[in-house]
Amino acid sequence: MANECPGMLGRKVGMTQIFLDNGDVVPVTVIETNGNVVLQLKRADGADGYNAVQLGIDEQKPQRVTKAELGHVAKAGAAPQRFVHEIRVDEAGLVKYELGKEPLVADFFQEGEKLDVTGISKGRGFSGVMRRYNFAGFMRTHGTHEFFRHGGSIGTRLTPGHVLKGKKMPGQSGNWQVTVQNLRLVRVDAEKKLLYVAGGVPGPKGGYVTVRKAVRS
Repeated sequence: MANECPGMLGRKVGMTQIFLDNGDVVPVTVIETNGNVVLQLKRADGADGYNAVQLGIDEQKPQRVTKAELGHVAKAGAAPQRFVHEIRVDEAGLVKYELGKEPLVADFFQEGEKLDVTGISKGRGFSGVMRRYNFAGFMRTHGTHEFFRHGGSIGTRLTPGHVLKGKKMPGQSGNWQVTVQNLRLVRVDAEKKLLYVAGGVPGPKGGYVTVRKAVRS
């Protein structure tokens, strides 16, 4: 079932720590939501056939986008945006957004609730099975040669006579869309439009993320 909870876009600022009133120290990721703008509202009874909001963040130079994109954002009275993402919401969540306006973080999130954060993980390039899948590798004694970080057998010769689809082997690691669920929102800074989320979130510093209320809290 699709997550139809309202949310916002943000930029990953980095990590720090917060001291709670009871003296506990909580490692948090700081997410900045400044610059969100609503570019389009889609409704189930309209041409699209479903409820969704299209958000953009960080203004882009007009000469760096196509004429179609310029015409699209002009309908909302907004400037071209560097990162655009659509969020499926229900009918009740759709009324929280206003076309061409910036949604306020205080209207969507409250301290203590659970969030789902989606982002693009850091790309690691072509990686072996030990780094990609946490394989243990081979023993380094008893005459093992040039086979310390290999993955071992990948199939049989006669039956089925080929490598099975989905076999864990070396390849591209990272640069995938990752969602971390049920992260606790420790603090909300409405004035600076910052979210302090317990734990880590996908992506590098400055990377774009989508923050939504947890669908399985």
